Amino acid sequence: MRFQTERYSTMKTIALLSRFAAALLALAWFGLAAPGARAEISITLNSPTFAPLPIAVAPFSGDPEVASGITEMITNNLRRIGYFAPLEPASFPQQQVDFDGLPDFPAWQTANAQALITGRAVREGGGRIRVEFRLWDVFAGQQLAGQQYYTDTANWRRIGHIISDAVLTRITGLKGMFDTRVVFVDETGTKEKRRKRLAVMDQDGANLRYLTRGEELVVSPRFSPVSQEVAFMSQRPNERTRVQLLNIESGQREIVGSFPEMTTSPQFTPDGQRIALSLQQGGNANIYSIAPKARTTTRITSTNAIDTSPSYSPDGSQIVFESDRGGGTQLYVMNADGSNQQRISFGEGRYSQPVWSPRGDYIAFTRSRAGQFAIGIMKPDGSGERILTEGYHNESPTWAPNGQFVMFFSDPGGEGGGRLYMADVTGRVRVPVPTPSYASDPAWSPLVSDLR
Repeated sequence: MRFQTERYSTMKTIALLSRFAAALLALAWFGLAAPGARAEISITLNSPTFAPLPIAVAPFSGDPEVASGITEMITNNLRRIGYFAPLEPASFPQQQVDFDGLPDFPAWQTANAQALITGRAVREGGGRIRVEFRLWDVFAGQQLAGQQYYTDTANWRRIGHIISDAVLTRITGLKGMFDTRVVFVDETGTKEKRRKRLAVMDQDGANLRYLTRGEELVVSPRFSPVSQEVAFMSQRPNERTRVQLLNIESGQREIVGSFPEMTTSPQFTPDGQRIALSLQQGGNANIYSIAPKARTTTRITSTNAIDTSPSYSPDGSQIVFESDRGGGTQLYVMNADGSNQQRISFGEGRYSQPVWSPRGDYIAFTRSRAGQFAIGIMKPDGSGERILTEGYHNESPTWAPNGQFVMFFSDPGGEGGGRLYMADVTGRVRVPVPTPSYASDPAWSPLVSDLR
């Protein structure tokens, strides 16, 4: 898959490489801007007076099918995260905006649009398309961003997500989150006879594929931070628990280990070279680190308790984990070699399933108390605890690559099953993530362009 891009606001050349974008080249020329204008638009997410930013996504011109699809995708992406308030097309003062000219800024100001996205998608020879966009600050009358992409027509959905990420980053300063995938456990059938399969989809629910056939129990998938591999636990009836690596593109599998007793919570190191997990021995469980390629195993904790759910800090220097060494399950942080173990959770209830944020500023967790399960976050020293959502059964937090959103599954009880949701770190946003059936154990990928 090859993209060629052209940026409309800088003279810098950029090259980004990935398995999905073999070469992403930015060739510069100057964009359009009203003379003397200064861009001031931004969103302060932590402000107590925060309100979603009114933004208009003008209909992209060009090929009707691709243009309308990209327009709709960008609109839905921005609306779903709760930080933007896309205007309804019926309120647009211009139904078609000349991509090569300046928008009618006074008219868009009257419509209360603070930001405006314009674009076009044109089919070219050889089954390729050219997609262009510009982001405008309406009240400053100035272009904030602009880019041009060349790719195969079949890849137009990724372009829509990449544009959405560019808009999110330019206005909020956050890293992108739309050009990502989610691996999860798809669940069908009754609770007494439930079929569980690993599945992967785009973060908005599109492009669903099943990765396993339901012949084995699968739980706890985790994305590699650097590649298309997913680590997960599997078990067939009357067989040992196995930790496997699965390449979601090639389908190739590799068994990391087969263990006589329970194995839980595989988690990659930040460089993707090792996997930390919990191995049970008798009534105890300790945390180990395994290098799949070298076939070496290193023991990290040594207690008479149950230590599990390890998660590395972004720089790999520390691990957060859960342990019942003090009675009830609580969260602890230690150095990556197992030294300097310290408890960080002290609230009421049991704390489990810690996951370190990609930004390093928070640890997400599950808390159970009085029959309720909450998804929350705290700082690595245990301070600043904040509950994002609470209900009958919420579990398995996983971070977006920008560290601003957490995905999890929520089960309301009864004869149904879990569904996926995502919430932001402020606690203001809680929205469903579409799946074809019941779902659990989500794992959010890094940006696709960051994977090899």
